[in-house]
Amino acid sequence: MNFSNDHLSLDDVKTLDMVSYLHSLGFEPSKVVHDDYWYLSPLRNEKTASFKINRRLNRWYDHGMGQGGNIIDFGILFFKCSIGEFLKEHRGNSTQYHSPVPVLDIPEQQQSKITILREKPLQSTVLLEYLKQRKIPLGLAFKFCSELSYSIRDHNYYGIGFKNDLGGFEIRNPYFKSSSSPKGITSYDNNNKEVVVFEGFMDFLSYKAMNYGLQEKKENFLILNSISFLDKARPFMEKHKLVQLYLDQDVPGQNATKRALDWGRKYHDQSALYKEHKDLNDWMINSRQTNSKKTKPGIKR
Repeated sequence: MNFSNDHLSLDDVKTLDMVSYLHSLGFEPSKVVHDDYWYLSPLRNEKTASFKINRRLNRWYDHGMGQGGNIIDFGILFFKCSIGEFLKEHRGNSTQYHSPVPVLDIPEQQQSKITILREKPLQSTVLLEYLKQRKIPLGLAFKFCSELSYSIRDHNYYGIGFKNDLGGFEIRNPYFKSSSSPKGITSYDNNNKEVVVFEGFMDFLSYKAMNYGLQEKKENFLILNSISFLDKARPFMEKHKLVQLYLDQDVPGQNATKRALDWGRKYHDQSALYKEHKDLNDWMINSRQTNSKKTKPGIKR
C-alpha cells in the first residue's frame, strides 16, 4: 500500500481495499464468512476475533469498541493521528509498508462470473498511479488499455482492462488480478515476419516502454494472457520466421520456453535479459539503466 501520490483525493483513498490494507500492516483474518473478514482487533488486545471488515461495503467494525467506519477512520485510530497527518504521512512515505500488497488472483471458477459493467478511458487516479509504479508510460496505457467497472457475486470493482482477441479482458488493479470470459490470447499483426511473445500484458507494455517516444518499429506481438495458451497460440507463431520469447522466469514460464524451443530453430529465448528477475516488467522497474535512459532489449537471432 503506497499513498505516494500527493494528488490522491479523499475519495480515492476511501476506495482502497481494506483487507489488502490490513495485510500490508501485517494483519490476516482469523476466519472469512461470505463477505465478512474477522480479525483479532488491530486496535486493542483480544483473544477472540471481533474486528470485522465487510469487503462488499469496504467498511470495518470493532465489536469490542463499538466503533467502525472507512479506511481513514481506521487509520486515525491505528496511528493515533489526525486526518491531515494520516494522509500526509502515508502519501509521502512509501517505506511505511515493508512489503508490497500482493496481487490476489481471482480463482478461475469465479472468472466466468465476472460481469463487465462499463468500459471507459483510463482516468482513475489510483490506477494511473499503479501504472506509474510499474514504469508504464501513460500514453502507452491509454493506447492499449481501458478502465473497467465489473462485478463478481454482486461485489463491484474497477481495474485496468486489456482486451483479448475474443473480446474478454485481463483485469488488473493494485490488489487484484482477474480475467473475464471469454479468456484468450491477444495478437497484433502488423504484417511482420517476426513476432515477439509475452506471457502477460504488463510485459508487453514494458517492452513497448523501452523504446517509447522513438520511431516505432511495426512488430508483430502475441500476449498469451495465460501460459496455458502456449500450444493454442502455436499456429499464430508458426506463421512467422522468427519468434522472440519473453516469458516469465518462474517454473511454468521456463518449462513453456523449453517446450517452444523444441519446436524449432525459429524460436529464441530472450529471458537472459531479466534472468535475475521474475519477468520483464520486474526487471524494468528495478533496472537502473531504464531509469536513466531509454533502452531496448537486444534481439538474439
